[in-house]
Amino acid sequence: MVGGSEAAGAAGSRERRLTEAEARVISVSLANPAAGERERLRLSGLPRSTYHAARRRAYAEGWLQDRYVPAPGLFGYPEITVAVARPFADAAGALRERWSTEPGGVLLWSGPQFALGMFLHPHRAAREAATARLADPELTGAATLLHPPATPEGFPVFFDFEGAWAHLIGQEGIRGYPTAIPSVPEGDGPGLGPVWTPRTRWAARELLRRPFLTAGWARPGHLVGPFGLPLAQQRLIGSGWLRHRVLLRAGAVPPYRGRSLDRLLLLLGTLTEAEAAERLFQRLTHEAPAYPFLFVRDGSRLLLGLLGAPRSPAAPALPAGPVRRTPLTEILQGSLRAIESFEAPLAQIRPVLDFRYDRIEPPPAPEPPAAPSARAPGGRRSIRKS
Repeated sequence: MVGGSEAAGAAGSRERRLTEAEARVISVSLANPAAGERERLRLSGLPRSTYHAARRRAYAEGWLQDRYVPAPGLFGYPEITVAVARPFADAAGALRERWSTEPGGVLLWSGPQFALGMFLHPHRAAREAATARLADPELTGAATLLHPPATPEGFPVFFDFEGAWAHLIGQEGIRGYPTAIPSVPEGDGPGLGPVWTPRTRWAARELLRRPFLTAGWARPGHLVGPFGLPLAQQRLIGSGWLRHRVLLRAGAVPPYRGRSLDRLLLLLGTLTEAEAAERLFQRLTHEAPAYPFLFVRDGSRLLLGLLGAPRSPAAPALPAGPVRRTPLTEILQGSLRAIESFEAPLAQIRPVLDFRYDRIEPPPAPEPPAAPSARAPGGRRSIRKS
């Protein structure tokens, strides 16, 4: 998402300005990852050749990337840890190494003053063991570890950048935001038969690895999507076991009319009351407006992820809405207490692990039933006379 490790490429990309066609392609891609190309083309309102040229460019420049996000519980990872830590000045590298090698780690964004990570665990004991390693007092004196449920209740907004992008370009109307974490009751999925078979396991593993194939198997970014997938993989996506997502690498995107999403802001706090989470989200998106790309809830603890940047003096102002905008701090203080903030330019955020779901494995397929014995009762082999 952040693109910090490609700072040189991002700097070169920012010498140009995003065109209107490119901005529209990014918008429909973020809003409609499950739609076919024909539908996205229609929604963009662009000529066919312009749409496809802009889409290829968005992936080639690294502005967009595709992932297949699994429903964690169905894949055998019902426990999740989301960690934010401020490492000691002389231990930042050691913390980065520790977190990047932690089993089940799928996300690690490392900044100059803090790190954000997400880790999937097969059971509670594994989660507790990981907690001790992630919050090692030798590496950090300020680590916050959240353990939200692996359901939309715990992740009502799961790395969904459509709202922030639509607000940046002044688009009216948001189509898909917010997108929650995938969640399917075990055994659900019409027509799929048993939860895990050798065939579904193969199909799931290949989807998780699809964005990361190398050498002769690698695909251009704009071809990583679900078009042309085998039927077994299409059925997994259609039943919600995995979700195809298009993610924004905001730090690599050139400015649009002088505006850009240049900063990452993480906010940690404690809800003042149980109903405050829903009210907070409504106020953020309607009164600020601000659109969190990440909204994590663990009981009364909350983590928000936001993208933004101060508008440059040369950038034209967005049209004023009919309702007075409420300052972000005022909204936050109305629902949260003990608020901590972590902020850094996206150019300084290094994506050590960037949605690496290929690091987890689907559950093993059940053992086939033993073949019936050919022996008759009593241990003698049955002989059938002709």
